[in-house]
Amino acid sequence: MITTTRLFATILAFILPLSTPGVAAEAAAKRRLLFTEYGKGPNRFGELDGDGKLVWELKPPSTTVIFQALPNGNILFGYGGQPTGVREITSRGETVFDYVSKSHQVFGCERLANGNTLIAEQEPCQALEVNPKGEIVHVTPLTTNVKGFHLQVRNVHKLPNGNILAAHEGEGAVREVDPQGKVVWEYTGVTNTGEAQRLANGNTLICCGTQKRLIEVTPNKQIAWEFKAEDAPELNVTWVSSVQQLKNGNLLVGNFIRGQEGKGAHAYEITRDKKVVWKWDDHSFLQSLTTVRALGE
Repeated sequence: MITTTRLFATILAFILPLSTPGVAAEAAAKRRLLFTEYGKGPNRFGELDGDGKLVWELKPPSTTVIFQALPNGNILFGYGGQPTGVREITSRGETVFDYVSKSHQVFGCERLANGNTLIAEQEPCQALEVNPKGEIVHVTPLTTNVKGFHLQVRNVHKLPNGNILAAHEGEGAVREVDPQGKVVWEYTGVTNTGEAQRLANGNTLICCGTQKRLIEVTPNKQIAWEFKAEDAPELNVTWVSSVQQLKNGNLLVGNFIRGQEGKGAHAYEITRDKKVVWKWDDHSFLQSLTTVRALGE
């Protein structure tokens, strides 16, 4: 249920010019964050206001580690229990879309421009495109050598050319496949990768999980840019779990500090010249997060 506090915080976030205390750059704006917590803490959604205070939380129906904050303010997420599928909820927690999958587990999903939903299923490992009525309009087989369903595929994105870019966590691979499932590009050797995004310049941004780094690779698989744990030791980069490209050109990165709870930053914003301009490292109510998004971006 949405609270008066959350409504007030949301209105202020859009009206008032804000600045963040304790940030390297004085002009850095406060950020409203939405996150999923998973690990030692409860599996839940939480929203922080510009001062880093928890203003809203919701427990999903089962294990949730990936979500998409939609332009209308709703949240689209995969849930990996029994049953498993993809759900869209309003800020009040009301369900407006719910697709129950016949696969073993679903975590990754994306709302497409045409209103359909892309769903990453595990065992069988495939990407479904489902219309608003919950009808399957296309199935794309995905390639992985992982037999156990839990780590077969995480986030998926449909590219402008109609292909699908998928992050295969258990295999440590990112693959682009055509609508029939043929692999047309891949990058391997990245451990626990849960997210990869194709950039406008044709390069691919990859979260390298427990390798503790974020990389941008060219179509011919050369590393064009890299941010590693040693570039900012104060962050205690443990598991690069999510990334968001911000309007100012910076990157918001999620740090899943599983096994390192209580140390370092849950999330941080970096420039392309590897400067940390903002971090969130409050451990008073959060153990570890998997996905984090700045709202209003």
